[in-house]
Amino acid sequence: MAESKTLNDKTLNDMFIDALKDVYYAEKQILRALPKMAKAANSKELKAAFEKHRDETETHVERLAQVFEIAGKAARGKTCEAILGIVEEGKAVMEDYEGSPALDAGLLASAQSVEHYEIARYGTLKAWAQQLGMKDAVSLLDQTLAEETRTDELLTKLGVGSVNKAALAKAA
Repeated sequence: MAESKTLNDKTLNDMFIDALKDVYYAEKQILRALPKMAKAANSKELKAAFEKHRDETETHVERLAQVFEIAGKAARGKTCEAILGIVEEGKAVMEDYEGSPALDAGLLASAQSVEHYEIARYGTLKAWAQQLGMKDAVSLLDQTLAEETRTDELLTKLGVGSVNKAALAKAA
């Protein structure tokens, strides 16, 4: 049986693995939430964005499994309280604003909270992988980071271009 490490024995690699487990869990939670968000959305563009991101998220989970393999660890998550809170906020938006013209704006804001969390995680993991000399992991994490950034940009464009305006126009 392996001894648990003391605080002084913890390394950047340990931190990397912990963060990897965290984002792996988060991605699995996001896979569950996105279909519900797509179903609740009124905007066809927003529905399509959620559905596209669900497909991308499946790829993100596969890439994370590859990163675990590179790191010599089994792919498994650990409870991520941050994503649970963000997902819970999204559920509250769906419940509190069901039938409201502001629902899509709230869903979009919730989705961007998820994206910003993921961008922060993947950026950190990429930097740590670089420092740890895991070149293949850097490449995989960079691909996902780029996709998360594009999704955030798309959501911003939808919000500014149509979703927020629709919520405002209907409320007037």
